[in-house]
Amino acid sequence: MIRKLLLSSATTALLMGTAAAADLPKREPPPVFTPVPVFSWSGFYAGFNLGYAFSAQENLRPTVANIAPGLTPGSSLFITGAGAPAAGALAFSNNANNLNGFSGGGQIGYNYQFTPGSGFVIGFEADAQYVDFGRNRNRFAFATVPGGGINPGSLVFSPNGIATLDFFGTVRGRIGYAWDRTLIYGTGGFAYGSGGGRELGLPSTTSNSFQTGWAAGGGIEYALASDSWLNFFRASAVTFRVEGLYVNLARDNRNFGVFAVTPNNTPLSVFSPGVSLVSGPAVRRTSEFAVVRAGVNYKFGTY
Repeated sequence: MIRKLLLSSATTALLMGTAAAADLPKREPPPVFTPVPVFSWSGFYAGFNLGYAFSAQENLRPTVANIAPGLTPGSSLFITGAGAPAAGALAFSNNANNLNGFSGGGQIGYNYQFTPGSGFVIGFEADAQYVDFGRNRNRFAFATVPGGGINPGSLVFSPNGIATLDFFGTVRGRIGYAWDRTLIYGTGGFAYGSGGGRELGLPSTTSNSFQTGWAAGGGIEYALASDSWLNFFRASAVTFRVEGLYVNLARDNRNFGVFAVTPNNTPLSVFSPGVSLVSGPAVRRTSEFAVVRAGVNYKFGTY
């Protein structure tokens, strides 16, 4: 009897425990954690920039003009060996003006980051830029002083510098260090540029020159979120940069040649009494300038 009572009590307790367990809330599985991808600067990019270029120089440095063989001071114009004007000599002026203006263009390049997130970044970039330095900036004049073989005060040679740099470009390497979405870098490499000019005077010449040189600078770049309103092309990232660049193009050595002038300041091909034969100045011209610009790049490739 007692055995039956104990067995019945145990069965009842077991059934009650099972029913109570069924009423307990179900345990939810742990949430799945999806890590945010670490940003990498690796990948190709293309973009555009706008900026301002300043302190461009067209440096004109004349050498001493020579007189024709057999001519002596007093019978024609001359300049002393030291370059200082004397009685009856040519007086000259030399202006090397600073040029400032708008600059804008585009760039393409590639970056490789060794360790995504934070780490060193290397790459290369090529850009082409329009630059507006204006014209009629350089002036170089020869004029006579009293006692000269040509009427005193008359203008002999005046190549007004209708010359400018129309465009330039660079092909550069880049190296920097990234802290996640912020990149600080230095850059340097090959530079080129081209422009035209026309010298007005006796004689008058027209020229177009292509110059090469080097460029160096640095900047800071920040990667915006991929859903930025600037992401018109569905790129993996949009970056914004501020950059400074110094450009130095090779020197251009020229000589304007020998020309003859009459007392009326007209060119003459045959030497005769009363005519001065003068060699034009040798010119060494250097184009160098700095550019400060802001740009936007669209990166395609690794996140």
